[in-house]
Amino acid sequence: MRGTRAALRYAKAMLSYAQESKAAEAVANDMYSLISLLQDNNEVQTMLENPILPVAEKEAVLKELFSQASPETFKLFSLLAAKNRLAILAVTGEQYVRLYAQTQGEVTAIVTTAIGLTPSLKQAVLEKAKGLTKENVQLENKIDPGIIGGFILKIGDLQYDASVSHQLKSIKTTLINTNSI
Repeated sequence: MRGTRAALRYAKAMLSYAQESKAAEAVANDMYSLISLLQDNNEVQTMLENPILPVAEKEAVLKELFSQASPETFKLFSLLAAKNRLAILAVTGEQYVRLYAQTQGEVTAIVTTAIGLTPSLKQAVLEKAKGLTKENVQLENKIDPGIIGGFILKIGDLQYDASVSHQLKSIKTTLINTNSI
């Protein structure tokens, strides 16, 4: 993803600043709203990425859309505008939310499946994920028909790939390496 490293740096700096200002939770709520808006309305993200539109106009639109946001969030908008980095605002918001959740003792477990999880399967995966970490686990289900079946579970840096596509790739690699059928 483009700008991820820079977004992580901005998110870390923003979290540190927000914690000093005792506004980390307010900024997190603003970032949740921002992420939701940018996912629901692709036009705003397109506007932020438009190199022809002046940065001052982009910043003004953001301040208008988030008129109820905290002053710390406005400072993030201004900083990204000054550095001409408003295109990475969505990724910065996602990174901020992830870092804030970590400070609160939460971790997101992402389970990728070919079809949506049933409530009973979701509960079983959540229990298994809780057994792998001491932190409070939030489960997120992503759907990717490309994995054919099975699942991929990611918790922080840990990844367990039990997908059919991974198993097929493994078989293919074995067959190629052994030169036999």
